Amino acid sequence: MDDINWFSMALASITPLCIGFLYYHKNLFGKVWTSTIDISDKTVKKPNRIVTVIVAIVLSFILSFFLLNFNNSGFNQEGDFDTFAHGAWHGTFIAITTVTPVIVVNGLFGQRHWKHMGINILYWIITLALMGGILDAMNHWNNVPLPEGF
Repeated sequence: MDDINWFSMALASITPLCIGFLYYHKNLFGKVWTSTIDISDKTVKKPNRIVTVIVAIVLSFILSFFLLNFNNSGFNQEGDFDTFAHGAWHGTFIAITTVTPVIVVNGLFGQRHWKHMGINILYWIITLALMGGILDAMNHWNNVPLPEGF
């Protein structure tokens, strides 16, 4: 963890915005998602986009820093484990064991539809898997054993 690849941190920090832009687009899950919360384009109050994006990036950076540390914790985490797939597994694990319970508990008390919770859970599984993969692969590329001849 001595040498953080800051480009990977920046890339991981914008991943939730990029995935969210595509994932919640009206042609993918956007229409279904908004139908589960009884809002339409006409009733949605427009947020301050600049503030929303800045806060989202800052919080995503904090999440990226946590994922980077989570990927590096534990015994013998160097070498064969420094791959995109390993980091993606860590991100998926966190999404399933931490994010999913939070979304479901909030959804149950907020009386959200199961479809709504499922869409949000799948978004975070995909997003955290990509973030974990990016961080693990890009912060350890020099530790990955290369095939013979390189």
